[in-house]
Amino acid sequence: MKPFSFVSSFFRWFGKEEKKKTTKLLLVIGGVFFVFILGLFVYIARDLPSPGKINTRFVPESTKIYDRGGKILLYEIHGEVRRTLVSLDQISNYVIGATIAAEDRNFYKHHGFSIRGITRAIFKNVKPGDELQGGSTITQQFVKNSILTSERTFTRKIKELILAIEIELKFKKDEILQMYLNEIPYGSNAYGIEAAAQTFFGKKAKDLTLAESAVLAALPRAPTYYSPYGNNFNETKTRQEWILDRMADDKLVSRQEADMAKKEELKFLEKKEGILAPHFVMYVREKLTEKYGEKFVIEGGLKVYTTLDMDLQKIAEEAVVEGGKKNEQYGARNAALVALDPKTGQILAMQGSRDYFDKDNDGNVNVAIRDRQPGSSFKPFAYARAFQKGYTPETILFDLVTDFGNNYKPQDYDRGQRGPVSMRQALAGSLNIPAVKTLYLAGVKETIDLAHQMGITTLNAGEDRYGLSLVLGGGEVKLLDMVSAFGVFAQNGMRYEETPILKIIDKNGKVLENNEEPSRKEVLDSQIARLITNVLSDNGARAFIFGSASPLVLPDRPVAAKTGTTEEFRDAWTIGYTPSLAAGVWVGNNDNHPMKIGSDGVYVAAPIWHDFMVKALAGKPSEEFQRPEPTNPKKPILAGKMAEETKVKICKPKGLLATDRCPKHLVEERVYRKVHSILYYVDKDNPQGPYPSNPASDPQFSRWEGPVLAWAKANNIYQEDPPKDYDDTHDEKNQPRIEITSPGADYEIISSPVLIKAQANAPLGIKKVEFYIDGALVGTDTTGPYAINYDFFQIANGGHTIRAVVYDPVDNIAETSVSISVNLERVPKISLTSPAGNLSLVRSQFPFLLQANAFAEEGINNVKFYASENLVDRVFPQASGEQTFSAKWSYPGKGVFSVYAVVLDNNGRTAYSRNVKVTVK
Repeated sequence: MKPFSFVSSFFRWFGKEEKKKTTKLLLVIGGVFFVFILGLFVYIARDLPSPGKINTRFVPESTKIYDRGGKILLYEIHGEVRRTLVSLDQISNYVIGATIAAEDRNFYKHHGFSIRGITRAIFKNVKPGDELQGGSTITQQFVKNSILTSERTFTRKIKELILAIEIELKFKKDEILQMYLNEIPYGSNAYGIEAAAQTFFGKKAKDLTLAESAVLAALPRAPTYYSPYGNNFNETKTRQEWILDRMADDKLVSRQEADMAKKEELKFLEKKEGILAPHFVMYVREKLTEKYGEKFVIEGGLKVYTTLDMDLQKIAEEAVVEGGKKNEQYGARNAALVALDPKTGQILAMQGSRDYFDKDNDGNVNVAIRDRQPGSSFKPFAYARAFQKGYTPETILFDLVTDFGNNYKPQDYDRGQRGPVSMRQALAGSLNIPAVKTLYLAGVKETIDLAHQMGITTLNAGEDRYGLSLVLGGGEVKLLDMVSAFGVFAQNGMRYEETPILKIIDKNGKVLENNEEPSRKEVLDSQIARLITNVLSDNGARAFIFGSASPLVLPDRPVAAKTGTTEEFRDAWTIGYTPSLAAGVWVGNNDNHPMKIGSDGVYVAAPIWHDFMVKALAGKPSEEFQRPEPTNPKKPILAGKMAEETKVKICKPKGLLATDRCPKHLVEERVYRKVHSILYYVDKDNPQGPYPSNPASDPQFSRWEGPVLAWAKANNIYQEDPPKDYDDTHDEKNQPRIEITSPGADYEIISSPVLIKAQANAPLGIKKVEFYIDGALVGTDTTGPYAINYDFFQIANGGHTIRAVVYDPVDNIAETSVSISVNLERVPKISLTSPAGNLSLVRSQFPFLLQANAFAEEGINNVKFYASENLVDRVFPQASGEQTFSAKWSYPGKGVFSVYAVVLDNNGRTAYSRNVKVTVK
């Protein structure tokens, strides 16, 4: 194309549009500016091809994607271009409308370019070296795809603009639109709308529905990213619905038609291309198109040598498939796994779902690069930041339910509370409450910044968006990012940016990209990284929660690992590493549907991770982690001690120091220790610095301190100083006195029962008097006069000891005893046979027959029956040797009566029967 042919064309167009008269000054200024712009355009336009050579392009050649060894072809992006030219009347009006709505809604109004679009593109690309973006009309896009190369520079944009204007002058709008729809790439090697309709739906372009048309119109913007066969169909669907809304807004279809199209089920043809490691391949392809452009990747004949280790990829696929089957019992339909070499950042395996080709479960979606909540697997970043500030793994935090504000009261997974725990125990055991405290100490913003430095690409909404719940998985991250970031811990703080590509060579043999010698950057002090690794590999520290033989343990080598589980069990994670291999597993459902209660990461994700790691590391030498240096903090709270403690023995009544006189059961060992939350001892941003002069100035101090003081009280830890004085309650002056007044010393018991009496007094009052015979307690009296009635028939004849013990309210004790003899061999005996046991009687049952059996060697004089000390009857024997006696008990009135019988022999000896309780109603 000759420069001056463009100039003449431009003047013809400009003369039609420019009719306003301006002042002489404006004409001069405008003229100068116009001459400058015209000169620039003439200079650039001198080398432009003719618009008539639209169909001239270089010969396309397929791009091949290999594994890391270059021997296994994973996927071939075909160089052949599938295109069928059709006229505009052979294309559905829905396609035409959707294309215009999506790409250039003012297509029929402009002259090849949009001033607003160009302005927007300029202001979006003000940084030197940035790619020019946005602002392209359909005419410009046609020029870019049919005439110009894929370079993205300001000069190429000017060329594109010049040719667009020229084409607008040479062709009608419908002709331009027809050429565009026949030229534009839709992905999967389909060029033009007819090829796209056949490729994705198996039908002609004229037969496409509104829903199908909107989907195809969504693809040209980024054919690989929006491909129905790729990882981002949710975004494709979102763009389709946006296009339908624009069509309705522009009156191209009705609102009702648009809404119905959104609900229409899309049935794509099954993709039949041969492909290995499809999630990984599609990830690589996205990376290629982002950097080199869609057209260059499809037709450029590249040889892409990836980092994929096919042996490890197969192990990953098997682990995810087998583990996924087992996890169906937990209500989990999907899983993903990523493994990389932390020494290089090279991705060794990537399995984005259980089955890439399982359409029912969105198997083509690569969850490894999707945003999901990480649960507790995010905790190491907060602890790492805390260690950076000067906290240590031995630092004491209290695992007690705490209101952190706005009624935010996180719970541990088991709803338990463990009191004081070290940061080591808290992180290894994945305790939630100490983790939230650690994030507060570390700082939310600082923790996010550190996570970004280590490789997390999400969490960009700002500190206020996340808050303290971030440490429990309150923000979304990508599995790939998490594995890469954990690789920083594995490499003692060195960051190797994750990469799926080793080398790219173009069709002429030129190396476009070479990552075989990866660059590295220290993003975390080696001591901090080693501290985290030391905790995450400490099986003993996590055993109190996970047990000593959990899936987080590898049988023949040290390994660091962390699990994570989100609220309502929507996501389960396990991420772990050795010095040479980092791997992470996610388990859940793509639609965010919760799994069953109890689907913790250690149960559903850890077994998959364990299976992969064991097989991936089989036969490889064990590697030890480098140990961190000792921390040696000066403050006790940072060294694992709450405070110095003092233990003393206290006599309970007054709480003073116990003497030898204090009864043992009143002696209590008390621990005196001033226990506080960590905010009492440290400035949260300078923990190794001076003690805070006013701890209460920290907004969280009172919230943390209250539960700690309550815990100390409940555990008998006394905050005050221990007593210095001794208890005098049990001194001699306060001792009681007691004397047995009956029976006297050496008294002979010849009848039973006998009343045993004692006289007692005590300066502090009498609580009770106990009576013992031969060391056995036989009765207690709490009110004076102190006495019990004892039946000596219960013990053998011979010598015995009666002992009486008096107690005052503070358990001062005094006792005395007497010796007696029992001689009851010739004493009569009597037993009550009716009533035989406690019973209730009513009036109609009277008179009631009382009966007793009696015996006396000297013969029975009489038997008396009593009802509560009231004589019922006295009965004399009717015959010699008679042993059974009866009496009729007349109705005594309502009440409770103690019924018993007394026998008198002919020598004047008596004996009593047992008492029987009778209730008369």
